[in-house]
Amino acid sequence: METLEPRSVSQSTSNSNSNLGNLSSSSVPSPQTPPSSVLRLWRPAAQRNLRNQWSKMASYRQQWLSASSSGRLHATSLVNSYLSQRYIPSMELGALSDMPDIRKKASYKLFKQQEHYRSKLLSSYKDMVAITNYMISTSRSMRSFLKGPSSSPLVQFSSYSEDTNDTGDGGGTPVFALLSITVYEKLAMELVQMFKLELILKRLLVVELLSIGSETNQVNELSWSDELYLGEFDDLRLCDLYSNETCEPVSPKLKDWNSDKTAVQCNCQPSQEILQVALTTWLAEVNIDTQRVNEIFTVVGEEMHVNIL
Repeated sequence: METLEPRSVSQSTSNSNSNLGNLSSSSVPSPQTPPSSVLRLWRPAAQRNLRNQWSKMASYRQQWLSASSSGRLHATSLVNSYLSQRYIPSMELGALSDMPDIRKKASYKLFKQQEHYRSKLLSSYKDMVAITNYMISTSRSMRSFLKGPSSSPLVQFSSYSEDTNDTGDGGGTPVFALLSITVYEKLAMELVQMFKLELILKRLLVVELLSIGSETNQVNELSWSDELYLGEFDDLRLCDLYSNETCEPVSPKLKDWNSDKTAVQCNCQPSQEILQVALTTWLAEVNIDTQRVNEIFTVVGEEMHVNIL
């Protein structure tokens, strides 16, 4: 029996040529630009905050890569164990054929392995949900608000302001050289959107993989509307991936795909070819444009004079 390994697939680069220069136009100061004395207090604090937040974004990206890689390994082990168990009845056992209950014992051992890999795969998915929420929180924490009177040297870093007149973006002035807070937020949200789309696609693969063998073993067949772990739906709500209208997670889709409606159907006894496609899709991370991600981190790092890749 041939074991399965995910095939390498090149990342999509269709959007990698986006012109970041156009974004810098939003750095033109607005009519509400604070006095220069206030900006002198605000800018160093805003620079520190942005460096901290983008350092976190880079760290979460690495954590995602680690969790995704672990999930792929667990998924591959689960698939190979499942295929081994499925083919046991038709296997030629040779000298082992005279041993009593050898097929039954081998099948039970493989079933226990699958339980282990299911648990590990679900744990990796749970980690990716948490990482996505951390990214979202970070993307919303890039503004720096003055605390107290404008003459105060104290600055708070927050996503909200005690003063409704303080937008936290220095009136649209550049924080370092060219880019305003708004531009940094747009770039962060572009990253977040890619990871959100990939997360919900990963969920589809997890539901599919956790369900395999449910017709032949004591495994619960899962549907898209089932909560995979306690509190999952609350976590998905935080990243806007749960629909209160349908009372289930939003449908998975591909980046730049027009349709929002995807038929979610899981096969409990998928073919080896279907399982290969699932593993390859996991590896490909088709919704994450790696070249674009690197471009964003490079531009941000150069603007801040730090290496955050």
